[in-house]
Amino acid sequence: MWVRILLGSCHGSRHAGPLFNPLLRPMNIDFATLTEYQRYKMMASLIVPRPIALVTTLGEDGVVNAAPFSMFNMLGEEPPIVMLSINRLKDGHLKHTAANIQRSKEFVVHMCDEDLAEQMHRCGENFPVHVSELDAVGLTTAPSSSVAPPRIAEAPVAFECTLWETLETTSRQIFIGQVRWMHARDELIDTENWRVRLQHYQPVGRFGASFYVKTNERYALEAQAAARSTAIDEM
Repeated sequence: MWVRILLGSCHGSRHAGPLFNPLLRPMNIDFATLTEYQRYKMMASLIVPRPIALVTTLGEDGVVNAAPFSMFNMLGEEPPIVMLSINRLKDGHLKHTAANIQRSKEFVVHMCDEDLAEQMHRCGENFPVHVSELDAVGLTTAPSSSVAPPRIAEAPVAFECTLWETLETTSRQIFIGQVRWMHARDELIDTENWRVRLQHYQPVGRFGASFYVKTNERYALEAQAAARSTAIDEM
Protein backbone atom coordinates (compact mmCIF):
# COMPACT_ATOMS: atom_id res chain seq x y z
CA MET A 1 0.00 0.00 0.00
CA TRP A 2 1.16 3.53 -0.72
CA VAL A 3 0.31 6.84 0.94
CA ARG A 4 -1.09 9.19 -1.70
CA ILE A 5 -1.50 12.96 -1.51
CA LEU A 6 -3.93 14.51 -3.96
CA LEU A 7 -2.43 17.08 -6.29
CA GLY A 8 -4.92 19.72 -5.23
CA SER A 9 -3.95 19.47 -1.57
CA CYS A 10 -0.42 20.74 -2.09
CA HIS A 11 -1.25 24.16 -3.51
CA GLY A 12 -0.03 23.36 -6.99
CA SER A 13 3.34 21.90 -6.04
CA ARG A 14 4.74 19.84 -8.87
CA HIS A 15 6.17 17.44 -6.30
CA ALA A 16 2.71 16.42 -5.08
CA GLY A 17 1.81 12.79 -5.55
CA PRO A 18 2.66 9.38 -4.06
CA LEU A 19 5.09 9.46 -1.14
CA PHE A 20 7.27 6.55 -0.08
CA ASN A 21 6.66 5.34 3.45
CA PRO A 22 9.25 2.74 4.56
CA LEU A 23 6.84 1.45 7.24
CA LEU A 24 4.30 0.32 4.66
CA ARG A 25 4.67 -2.69 2.43
CA PRO A 26 4.59 -2.23 -1.33
CA MET A 27 2.43 -4.48 -3.45
CA ASN A 28 4.36 -7.42 -4.89
CA ILE A 29 2.68 -8.95 -7.93
CA ASP A 30 3.76 -12.10 -9.73
CA PHE A 31 2.97 -11.41 -13.39
CA ALA A 32 2.60 -15.14 -14.05
CA THR A 33 -0.59 -15.06 -11.96
CA LEU A 34 -2.22 -12.33 -14.08
CA THR A 35 -4.21 -12.72 -17.25
CA GLU A 36 -2.97 -11.18 -20.48
CA TYR A 37 -5.51 -8.36 -20.18
CA GLN A 38 -4.59 -7.68 -16.54
CA ARG A 39 -0.91 -7.43 -17.48
CA TYR A 40 -1.81 -5.07 -20.31
CA LYS A 41 -3.81 -2.79 -18.00
CA MET A 42 -1.05 -2.61 -15.42
CA MET A 43 1.76 -1.97 -17.90
CA ALA A 44 -0.15 0.40 -20.18
CA SER A 45 -1.35 2.50 -17.23
CA LEU A 46 1.98 2.63 -15.38
CA ILE A 47 4.53 2.93 -18.18
CA VAL A 48 3.45 6.45 -19.01
CA PRO A 49 3.43 8.93 -20.57
CA ARG A 50 4.17 7.33 -23.92
CA PRO A 51 4.75 9.12 -27.22
CA ILE A 52 2.10 8.57 -29.87
CA ALA A 53 2.89 7.61 -33.44
CA LEU A 54 0.24 8.37 -36.04
CA VAL A 55 1.31 5.95 -38.77
CA THR A 56 0.43 6.12 -42.46
CA THR A 57 0.69 3.10 -44.75
CA LEU A 58 -0.68 2.13 -48.15
CA GLY A 59 -3.22 -0.63 -48.61
CA GLU A 60 -3.12 -3.06 -51.51
CA ASP A 61 -5.73 -0.95 -53.31
CA GLY A 62 -3.76 2.26 -52.78
CA VAL A 63 -5.94 3.59 -49.95
CA VAL A 64 -3.97 5.58 -47.37
CA ASN A 65 -4.39 4.06 -43.92
CA ALA A 66 -3.68 6.09 -40.77
CA ALA A 67 -3.76 4.79 -37.20
CA PRO A 68 -2.33 5.91 -33.82
CA PHE A 69 -0.10 3.69 -31.68
CA SER A 70 1.45 4.43 -28.29
CA MET A 71 3.52 1.25 -28.07
CA PHE A 72 6.17 3.24 -29.89
CA ASN A 73 9.56 4.79 -29.27
CA MET A 74 13.01 5.63 -30.58
CA LEU A 75 15.54 2.80 -30.25
CA GLY A 76 18.78 4.39 -31.45
CA GLU A 77 20.52 6.82 -33.78
CA GLU A 78 23.08 4.64 -35.61
CA PRO A 79 21.25 3.32 -37.41
CA PRO A 80 18.33 5.67 -36.74
CA ILE A 81 15.61 3.21 -35.77
CA VAL A 82 12.18 3.37 -34.18
CA MET A 83 9.95 0.64 -32.74
CA LEU A 84 6.24 0.14 -33.35
CA SER A 85 4.32 -2.61 -31.53
CA ILE A 86 0.91 -3.57 -32.95
CA ASN A 87 -1.42 -6.08 -31.36
CA ARG A 88 -3.38 -8.60 -33.39
CA LEU A 89 -7.16 -8.51 -33.64
CA LYS A 90 -9.21 -10.85 -31.45
CA ASP A 91 -9.62 -13.26 -34.36
CA GLY A 92 -5.85 -13.40 -34.84
CA HIS A 93 -5.80 -11.35 -38.03
CA LEU A 94 -3.45 -8.40 -38.49
CA LYS A 95 -4.58 -4.83 -38.17
CA HIS A 96 -4.52 -2.84 -41.41
CA THR A 97 -1.31 -1.01 -40.45
CA ALA A 98 0.53 -4.22 -39.58
CA ALA A 99 -0.61 -5.98 -42.74
CA ASN A 100 0.46 -3.02 -44.88
CA ILE A 101 3.90 -2.75 -43.26
CA GLN A 102 4.46 -6.48 -43.57
CA ARG A 103 3.61 -6.38 -47.27
CA SER A 104 5.20 -3.08 -48.41
CA LYS A 105 7.93 -2.69 -45.77
CA GLU A 106 7.33 1.07 -45.70
CA PHE A 107 5.54 3.43 -43.33
CA VAL A 108 5.58 7.03 -42.09
CA VAL A 109 5.54 7.90 -38.38
CA HIS A 110 4.03 11.25 -37.38
CA MET A 111 4.40 12.85 -33.98
CA CYS A 112 1.16 14.30 -32.60
CA ASP A 113 0.79 17.71 -31.00
CA GLU A 114 -2.18 19.40 -29.34
CA ASP A 115 -3.52 20.74 -32.64
CA LEU A 116 -3.55 17.24 -34.12
CA ALA A 117 -4.76 15.36 -31.03
CA GLU A 118 -8.48 15.15 -31.76
CA GLN A 119 -8.03 13.98 -35.34
CA MET A 120 -5.33 11.55 -34.25
CA HIS A 121 -7.75 10.02 -31.74
CA ARG A 122 -10.48 9.70 -34.36
CA CYS A 123 -8.07 7.85 -36.66
CA GLY A 124 -8.16 5.07 -34.08
CA GLU A 125 -11.81 4.32 -34.83
CA ASN A 126 -12.71 1.15 -36.70
CA PHE A 127 -12.95 2.22 -40.34
CA PRO A 128 -13.47 -0.25 -43.21
CA VAL A 129 -10.31 -1.16 -45.12
CA HIS A 130 -11.45 0.76 -48.21
CA VAL A 131 -11.91 4.02 -46.26
CA SER A 132 -8.98 6.36 -45.62
CA GLU A 133 -8.96 7.64 -42.05
CA LEU A 134 -7.33 10.85 -43.25
CA ASP A 135 -10.27 11.63 -45.52
CA ALA A 136 -12.72 10.76 -42.75
CA VAL A 137 -11.15 13.12 -40.19
CA GLY A 138 -10.22 15.95 -42.55
CA LEU A 139 -6.43 15.61 -42.72
CA THR A 140 -4.45 16.14 -45.91
CA THR A 141 -1.43 14.39 -47.38
CA ALA A 142 1.87 15.49 -48.87
CA PRO A 143 4.22 13.30 -50.92
CA SER A 144 7.02 11.51 -49.10
CA SER A 145 10.62 11.73 -50.33
CA SER A 146 11.69 8.08 -50.20
CA VAL A 147 8.69 5.84 -49.49
CA ALA A 148 5.33 5.30 -51.16
CA PRO A 149 3.01 6.09 -48.21
CA PRO A 150 2.35 9.84 -48.07
CA ARG A 151 2.90 11.94 -44.99
CA ILE A 152 0.33 14.03 -43.13
CA ALA A 153 0.74 17.71 -44.00
CA GLU A 154 -0.65 18.95 -40.66
CA ALA A 155 1.75 16.91 -38.49
CA PRO A 156 4.60 18.79 -36.78
CA VAL A 157 7.08 15.98 -37.52
CA ALA A 158 7.11 13.03 -39.91
CA PHE A 159 9.67 10.21 -40.14
CA GLU A 160 9.76 8.18 -43.34
CA CYS A 161 10.71 4.60 -42.46
CA THR A 162 11.61 1.36 -44.17
CA LEU A 163 11.25 -1.93 -42.33
CA TRP A 164 14.48 -2.98 -40.60
CA GLU A 165 13.31 -6.04 -38.69
CA THR A 166 10.14 -7.71 -37.44
CA LEU A 167 9.73 -9.47 -34.10
CA GLU A 168 6.68 -11.57 -33.25
CA THR A 169 5.10 -12.52 -29.94
CA THR A 170 1.93 -14.49 -29.31
CA SER A 171 -0.12 -11.29 -29.30
CA ARG A 172 1.87 -8.71 -31.25
CA GLN A 173 4.05 -7.85 -34.17
CA ILE A 174 6.92 -5.51 -33.36
CA PHE A 175 8.21 -3.55 -36.32
CA ILE A 176 11.61 -1.88 -36.20
CA GLY A 177 11.89 0.81 -38.83
CA GLN A 178 14.90 2.70 -40.11
CA VAL A 179 14.32 6.42 -40.55
CA ARG A 180 15.18 7.56 -44.07
CA TRP A 181 13.84 11.12 -44.14
CA MET A 182 12.41 13.56 -41.62
CA HIS A 183 10.01 16.42 -42.28
CA ALA A 184 9.29 19.16 -39.73
CA ARG A 185 7.59 22.52 -39.49
CA ASP A 186 9.89 25.34 -40.50
CA GLU A 187 10.09 26.97 -37.06
CA LEU A 188 10.69 23.73 -35.20
CA ILE A 189 14.34 23.00 -35.99
CA ASP A 190 17.43 25.20 -35.91
CA THR A 191 19.46 23.58 -38.69
CA GLU A 192 22.53 25.72 -37.98
CA ASN A 193 23.00 24.17 -34.53
CA TRP A 194 20.77 21.12 -35.09
CA ARG A 195 18.59 21.85 -32.11
CA VAL A 196 14.86 21.49 -31.65
CA ARG A 197 13.09 24.68 -30.59
CA LEU A 198 11.04 23.03 -27.90
CA GLN A 199 9.05 26.20 -27.25
CA HIS A 200 7.38 25.52 -30.62
CA TYR A 201 6.75 21.84 -29.90
CA GLN A 202 3.70 20.76 -27.89
CA PRO A 203 3.40 16.97 -28.29
CA VAL A 204 0.73 14.98 -26.49
CA GLY A 205 1.34 11.65 -24.80
CA ARG A 206 -0.69 8.58 -23.91
CA PHE A 207 -1.61 8.17 -20.27
CA GLY A 208 -3.46 5.40 -18.45
CA ALA A 209 -6.94 4.22 -19.42
CA SER A 210 -8.34 6.53 -22.13
CA PHE A 211 -6.44 9.64 -21.08
CA TYR A 212 -3.86 11.82 -22.81
CA VAL A 213 -1.38 14.28 -21.32
CA LYS A 214 0.00 17.61 -22.49
CA THR A 215 3.72 18.36 -22.26
CA ASN A 216 3.73 22.14 -21.93
CA GLU A 217 4.65 22.19 -18.21
CA ARG A 218 8.39 21.62 -18.26
CA TYR A 219 11.16 22.14 -15.75
CA ALA A 220 14.87 21.50 -15.34
CA LEU A 221 16.30 19.70 -12.32
CA GLU A 222 19.77 21.26 -12.50
CA ALA A 223 19.95 24.66 -10.83
CA GLN A 224 22.15 26.10 -13.57
CA ALA A 225 20.18 24.59 -16.43
CA ALA A 226 17.78 27.50 -16.74
CA ALA A 227 20.63 29.76 -17.81
CA ARG A 228 21.78 27.46 -20.61
CA SER A 229 20.50 27.89 -24.13
CA THR A 230 19.87 24.15 -24.41
CA ALA A 231 17.63 23.92 -21.36
CA ILE A 232 13.85 23.60 -21.74
CA ASP A 233 13.55 25.75 -24.87
CA GLU A 234 16.09 23.97 -27.04
CA MET A 235 17.85 20.63 -27.14
